[in-house]
Amino acid sequence: MGVFSFFRKIYDLDTLDTRFTISTSTPYKTVIEARDDAVASKERAAKWNSKAHTSRWNTPEFYLYYLVLILAIPYMFWVAYDASRPTDPKYRKYQDLLTDGWIPGRKIDASDAQYRTFRNNIPYMAALLVFHPLLRRIYNAIVYPIKATGQSARPTPEEADQRLNQRASFDFGFALIYLVALHGVSAFKILVILYLNYQIATALPRKYVPVATWVFNVGTLFANELCKGYKFGDMAALIAGSPVQNNLLDSGPALVSWGRWLDSYDGIMGRWEILFNITVLRLISFNLDYYWSLDRRSYSPIEKQVDPAALSERDRVSIPAQAKDFSFRNYIAYAIYAPLYLTGPIITFNDFISQLRYKPASIETSRTIRYAMRFALTLLAMEVILHYDYVQAISKANPVWGEYTAAQLSLLSYFNLHLIWLKLLLPWRFFRLWSLVDGVDPPENMIRCVSDNWSTLAFWRSWHRSFYRWSLRYIYVPLGGSSFRTAKDAARSILTYVLVFTFVALWHDIQLRLLIWGWLVVFFMLPEMAAGFLFPKRKWENRPTAYRMICCVGAVANILMMMMANLVGFAVGVDGLERIIAGIFRDFSGFMFIFCACLALFVGVQVMFEIRESEARRGINLKC
Repeated sequence: MGVFSFFRKIYDLDTLDTRFTISTSTPYKTVIEARDDAVASKERAAKWNSKAHTSRWNTPEFYLYYLVLILAIPYMFWVAYDASRPTDPKYRKYQDLLTDGWIPGRKIDASDAQYRTFRNNIPYMAALLVFHPLLRRIYNAIVYPIKATGQSARPTPEEADQRLNQRASFDFGFALIYLVALHGVSAFKILVILYLNYQIATALPRKYVPVATWVFNVGTLFANELCKGYKFGDMAALIAGSPVQNNLLDSGPALVSWGRWLDSYDGIMGRWEILFNITVLRLISFNLDYYWSLDRRSYSPIEKQVDPAALSERDRVSIPAQAKDFSFRNYIAYAIYAPLYLTGPIITFNDFISQLRYKPASIETSRTIRYAMRFALTLLAMEVILHYDYVQAISKANPVWGEYTAAQLSLLSYFNLHLIWLKLLLPWRFFRLWSLVDGVDPPENMIRCVSDNWSTLAFWRSWHRSFYRWSLRYIYVPLGGSSFRTAKDAARSILTYVLVFTFVALWHDIQLRLLIWGWLVVFFMLPEMAAGFLFPKRKWENRPTAYRMICCVGAVANILMMMMANLVGFAVGVDGLERIIAGIFRDFSGFMFIFCACLALFVGVQVMFEIRESEARRGINLKC
């Protein structure tokens, strides 16, 4: 295998996540068995090639697009770099936010606290990635060995139960140690919340479980924010009264002093409430999976006549775990599963238990190595960009946006969104890599580069995908989904979207700008939905090129709206966006730049369309 072929394998969709290259109803084990079947491979290729359009990569139209991209992409990087040079008069306003970098002669923009925390802890996390799976192997060999009882390659039900108990018992013990190390005495608060949620699922009458689950968990999000993590000192002050502040000798009642002493043991990450939002999703998943399982107690993979050791992803999620699996030990092992505890990706309880019982066929050493290399290359790209483009430091230094040209304002905003994408992508991929090494295959969170999205609806499917799938299963579908056949159905569907994105915004953080972001996303979906209704694809089958051009114009407008919504929610807020737009359109040059930028986006969208057609020729439809 040549170097080029190897890099193609690294950036293949199958390396990123096997869920992208096969149907959710197809067990991956059958894909492995069919790899050496040359006839079947040719038949599959012929089937999909007959449905897809002819490739446009080698047409004169796309040669023109290549020329535009060759000129535009270096120009984009140059504009952001030029605004970040030390010779720029505005450099002194944000230079204090820069630190010494590892590239000679360059400083690095580590001004973003989220990425800086991740970056500084990479050596420790890498050590944990190696230590945790090794510790499990030692535990499996010495503390909880399993003796095979059958001769077949497929595990017997007894062996599968033993594997589940072996892994869950280790995960339960490690979760308690992990919690204490991360959060100190606050681990007790987390366990109390988990215990109360477990009681809601298992002790309340069945009909009250869904409502009580949502009220409790959404209430927990608000309470965590308002009470700032329930400091023991604050709780003691409420009980015993606040200490006298001006007395240097008397620190107040003993109870308050003791509470503050406990608060001092807050572990590696004292602000546990900031990280707890992701755990809330797992708590809801456990409760609702348990609630739905009560209707299907006798349901099993055997009834569907499928191999329980080779379930498809859809079956792993939809087939309920056994009644005995909904134990408190398994619940803690799932909710505080170390590789996925801090950032996810999110995996449902049913899927988690299925993977503990049977090792997923999708976990292969060669693929995991390629995934690790892809993570390393992404980390390198992030580091290089932060050494040359100081867009985050510029935006954090209260800049006067009127001092920047229209090109600089536009491209600083554009790169700001890319850095937000990268700072989220890296932790998600690192912790998913840890999970893969440990033997659990959660969904990949980021399917496409942020520059490879043109649809608001599709963007939501590809950004934080595990959260999207969680929202579908536990919010969107129970609320009735969407339908636009009648005006009444359309109004109900829009309300469903508003409710979903309101929860998504509040889940991220209880801030007005994120609520505005969530509602903007829904608002910007409406033109796309209307365009799909007014320009149905079936009516343009005889004019595919014209239809593609119309779609491309709409896609450019979509991209501009998505950029504005995400700048409001995750970068500069409403006021910052207003100043940026005012700066871009303050003179004629700004209008000319936006016109040229829209032409470049038009070319980029055409490439995005063809990427999806190329995937269709391989039988892949990611719907995003």
